[in-house]
Amino acid sequence: MPNEEYPHEGTWLQWPHNYGWDSRHIQRYERSWVAMTQALYQGERVHIIVFNEQEQERVHALLALEGVDMTQISFHVFSTDDVWVRDNGPIFVFNKDDDQLCVTNWLFNAWGGKSECYYDNYVPLKVGHALGLPVLDVPMVLEGGSIEVDGRGTLMAKESSILNQNRNPGWTRSDAEGFFRHYLGVTNFVWLPGRKGGDVTDDHIDGTARFANGDTIVTFYKEDFESPKEYNLLVSALDVNGEPYKIVHLPCTKNKVKVAADYGIYTNFYVGNKVVLVPSFDDPNDKKAADKLQQVYPDREVVSIPMAEVYKDGGMVHCVTQQQPSIKRRR
Repeated sequence: MPNEEYPHEGTWLQWPHNYGWDSRHIQRYERSWVAMTQALYQGERVHIIVFNEQEQERVHALLALEGVDMTQISFHVFSTDDVWVRDNGPIFVFNKDDDQLCVTNWLFNAWGGKSECYYDNYVPLKVGHALGLPVLDVPMVLEGGSIEVDGRGTLMAKESSILNQNRNPGWTRSDAEGFFRHYLGVTNFVWLPGRKGGDVTDDHIDGTARFANGDTIVTFYKEDFESPKEYNLLVSALDVNGEPYKIVHLPCTKNKVKVAADYGIYTNFYVGNKVVLVPSFDDPNDKKAADKLQQVYPDREVVSIPMAEVYKDGGMVHCVTQQQPSIKRRR
């Protein structure tokens, strides 16, 4: 599995609709999806999954009106339960024998049975068929936001989600690592304990720490950790060669996000070909976080995306995006 900075063919989004549990998803979310599309299309294709043909017509008209180059947009009519394509969508890998790009189709049970997921569980299979790519069915429950790879052989994750009884009952680290070695090509692991029940995801890694540029971990300041032990594990983590990572700290929001009644975080950013999308909350620390990420990614433009309403429901930018690597593998 390549890291997120690896060249993309495109980015996948599941467009919000009002056919599911929230009849106001469009009103609450859509401006954020438009902003992500506007930022991404200039550097890569944007694959948009829409609920039905009527939604395709509506979203197409909306984006065209917003000045988006529609030749950079591909629509896919797949019914979905929600918008969290990072968790239920395809995870792309290269076959080590022939460099064939493949879709890994892990089991998805909506974060341990916390919501409906009938449609979402079929998205990887449909994506693979739409692209004409092989689909590898993996008999393990996994959400994409629960793992981070540095692209050099190391995977970072939290036990609280992956080894939870509501996903993979009775599993050990060794059990999970066996699947990660086989399907993602990693050999080195950084595990954090995490916190069960703290949020719907049972504490995904992409809300706490992110790999950047293969040699860096981006995370909070130590005082913002609920568990100092997790911070200590991160700063002492070693890569596949036994070398420590550089550590970059991002602030949390200065004020609590009103609609979420909690402080906002910026670690849930997304790296595109030409841009880095970072959550924003109309907070004084929005710019501080964006400026810090601009130093991490000097060759990409950091773009702030309003995410307060999405954060209210438990996710942010990284949770609603999924990268598709360029089909030409760069060794």
